[in-house]
Amino acid sequence: MTFDQLTSGQRDALKEISNIGMGHAADALSRLLRETIMLKVPRVSVTDLSQVPEVLGGSERVVAGVSLRMHGDAQGSILLVFPCVSALQLLEGLLGPREAADSLDALAVSALKEVGNILASAYLSALGGMLGLSLLPSVPALACDMAGAVVDHILIDLGREGDAALMLETEFHSLKNEGRLLKGHFFLLPDPDSLEILLRSLGEVS
Repeated sequence: MTFDQLTSGQRDALKEISNIGMGHAADALSRLLRETIMLKVPRVSVTDLSQVPEVLGGSERVVAGVSLRMHGDAQGSILLVFPCVSALQLLEGLLGPREAADSLDALAVSALKEVGNILASAYLSALGGMLGLSLLPSVPALACDMAGAVVDHILIDLGREGDAALMLETEFHSLKNEGRLLKGHFFLLPDPDSLEILLRSLGEVS
């Protein structure tokens, strides 16, 4: 089964539970940055992988992408993509002022990976808790490049099994620093067999 085969009820159920999972991710980000972060998810949709670079602002737009594998009772991949501006704001909140996101030192790379790990872990913990499944993230990988290159690098193998992903467009607002608006995209790509496991746990598959 792929996302293209989902009924509207199944999509709505996945969207609702993903919103809850991202709320847990916002709480985790608040603890990491030591300030209150409010979450807004303006759009949740099923997106063709071929359209992901355009969703991110064009294939030549430079972004920071953190990818992880989902292990446990269901397998798949998670991709978090931040525009450079948001990546820099994240790094400034963690490490202090930065010059550029396209010339990351080892400390900055480690920090962005940790952000990805914390957000993915919080999301999977909430998702697994609600579904009664054990879902664990792998060690994260980071790619900072043009959106087309990042997506091609991370998703090329996944495209052989399915051509769609659940996409959560996210906005994180800082209550402490009103000028800090962190935007990003969160992609959930379960392996085909695992999508059926998730849906069965949701009670949406007869």
